[in-house]
Amino acid sequence: MFGFSRPSGPQVTRLAPGEAIAQAADGALVVIDVREAAELAASGKAAGAHHVPLGIVAVRCHPSAPDLPAGLSLEQPIAVYCAAGGRSQKAAEMLVQMGYETVYNIGGFGDWTSAGGPVER
Repeated sequence: MFGFSRPSGPQVTRLAPGEAIAQAADGALVVIDVREAAELAASGKAAGAHHVPLGIVAVRCHPSAPDLPAGLSLEQPIAVYCAAGGRSQKAAEMLVQMGYETVYNIGGFGDWTSAGGPVER
């Protein structure tokens, strides 16, 4: 009646970093890093991840975007991460609102590396 138990926004599932690493390695998951360029320069990014800063996710990842990252489609599972998990949650919610069917939040880059995820610079 009052909606107290209803979530307020799109639902995004948290995906364990180890599972994300395995699925990305198999090509079953597209990974997106939503941190800023300076953060990537300082630490690198998950191997094979697309870099789409949070501020441009709505434009660059829109299904009709002319420069849509390779492999991104409404049906392809996507996992996003940032530095700690807050920005990636926002990005994941935006992707769900745009119509992407399966979107996960990995959390932070440290979660990826702690689980043994490969890094590229």
